[in-house]
Amino acid sequence: MPLVVLSPSGGTGLPEGSPQYRYEVRLSLDAQGYPDPKAWYADSKPWPARRFWPNQGLMDGDVIYDEDSGWALRFFRRDDSPVDAPIQAVIRGSVPCRPGENVTITEPDGRDYAWRIVGVD
Repeated sequence: MPLVVLSPSGGTGLPEGSPQYRYEVRLSLDAQGYPDPKAWYADSKPWPARRFWPNQGLMDGDVIYDEDSGWALRFFRRDDSPVDAPIQAVIRGSVPCRPGENVTITEPDGRDYAWRIVGVD
């Protein structure tokens, strides 16, 4: 499963391209490079996600999918149960996972931020 790395692509509140801010997610991709909902439903293991944020450390989490709302990320603090962890970032954008493509992520504060795909390994 490829590792997709996202970094800020600029905008209010986030420095452009800062390696201090990033998301790393593992996604099964279809032949065109889009996250594959069928593979997500078929996989018995969660798809891992990580959030790196200055002064907040590393947060581990997972990728979730809903037919109505699409792809999202949720992150767990040490005392959180995955069952009770809230969705913390909703991913919007219908682009293949390729370096240079942009997606919008709605953060827990309700604000939308542009993120650039900087790596797919």
